[in-house]
Amino acid sequence: MIASWIPITLLAALFQTWRTALQQRLRGRFSVGTAGFVRYIYAIPVGLALLLGYRAATGGTTPVPNAGFLLGCAAGGLAQVVGTSLLIMAFGHRNFAVGTAYSKTDAVQAAAVSWLLLGETLPPLALAGIGVGVCGVLLLSLAGRGLNPRELLCGLGAGAGFALAGVGIKSATLALAAPDPVLSALLALVVTNTLQTAMQGAWMAWREPAGLRAAFTAWRSAVWVGALSACGSACWFAGFALAPVALVRTLAQAELVFTLLFSRFYLHETLRRADLAGLALIVGGVLLVLLGH
Repeated sequence: MIASWIPITLLAALFQTWRTALQQRLRGRFSVGTAGFVRYIYAIPVGLALLLGYRAATGGTTPVPNAGFLLGCAAGGLAQVVGTSLLIMAFGHRNFAVGTAYSKTDAVQAAAVSWLLLGETLPPLALAGIGVGVCGVLLLSLAGRGLNPRELLCGLGAGAGFALAGVGIKSATLALAAPDPVLSALLALVVTNTLQTAMQGAWMAWREPAGLRAAFTAWRSAVWVGALSACGSACWFAGFALAPVALVRTLAQAELVFTLLFSRFYLHETLRRADLAGLALIVGGVLLVLLGH
């Protein structure tokens, strides 16, 4: 039987690719801050609907938040805010596919951070799969394009942010010690999105009030970013609750398959032969992880 975290993670990757591609299209209308803010504020009602719907369907009881849970949500939420902003900045330096590829180094970063902070260990074959996947990411990012230091820093920083976000959310769900980890994950989604809206909103009210107003005046376009973000994050958080963070992040490299398709057919960006070679390595790495697990 396929472990439940596997289809959940693949679905998360699909939602994230769709949402990120939409954010890339809106980048000409929104600043980096506004593009990130709409992701959080418009995700809250969708996340709340998912939480209530799941609770009604399963008959479960929503866990009571404690200090460890709130700290994990706040830390993971802040890391995700930083990672999202850096990813959007990376798009500006190169293109959608390459910016996403750099951020996918989060798999190896998540393996290190989750080992240090959560004590999660992986079998040798899974570690080898992470290494092969990262090689594919680097090939996809660099082959025939040269190295752009600003793009590299933004992409690697985004990967670090997403890795830390995963560890923070995992620690939040563990702190609840509830019988249903998915219900804990959905509660973490609502709380984290609320905290992220407060964080980013306060920053923008101080530094970018015009961008804050734009997030509300352009709600017809922005609401779809939030909806896709909520669906994707629900799957991410559930995956983190059900499996080691590094495994979820490595399988999520399958997002690059979706990314290349979106890049070519939705954003009409040009792809190269090296993209296919990098993609093959990424798929091989994912298979090694699944076999090793």
